[in-house]
Amino acid sequence: MIALGSDHAGFYLKEEVRRYLDERGIKYKDFGANSEESVNYAEYAEKVANSIVKRECKRGIVICGTGIGISIAANKVNGIRAAACSDYYSAIMSRRHNDSNILALGARVVGPGLALTIVEGWLNEDYEGDRHQERLDYISEIEARNRG
Repeated sequence: MIALGSDHAGFYLKEEVRRYLDERGIKYKDFGANSEESVNYAEYAEKVANSIVKRECKRGIVICGTGIGISIAANKVNGIRAAACSDYYSAIMSRRHNDSNILALGARVVGPGLALTIVEGWLNEDYEGDRHQERLDYISEIEARNRG
C-alpha cells in the first residue's frame, strides 16, 4: 500500500496521483490534505513517514510546493529515506541505489505529466542492494548515533 500526503500547495497534484493509482488498481491510504486550505506540510510528512515505519504502508509519496520542505520533515523520522525528485532519472536512482521509501514531489516545480512519469518510474523500480547496502547501513548508524 502507498501512503499519500500533501500540503495545500500539493493538493491538486496529490489528486492526480490518486487518479493514477486508482486507474492501475494500486492501493493507497490518503493522509491529506483534503483541500487547498493552508496547512502545515510537516504534519502530513510525519503521518506518511510513520505509516511506513509502522509497516502499515510499504512506501509513500508526499507533495508540497517544492518537495523540499516535506522531504526534510519526512526524513526526521528514523528509517525514512525521502527523496525530493523533479526528474525521472533521480527518482529511479533513488530506488535503485538509496532504497528510498518516500518520493517527494514539488507541485510548483513539475507539472502533472512529468510528475506521473516520475511516480511510475519510482513505483516500478527496485532496490539493487549489494554494494549500496553498506552505505545504507552507515546512514542507519548515523541515525542511531544522533537519536535524541
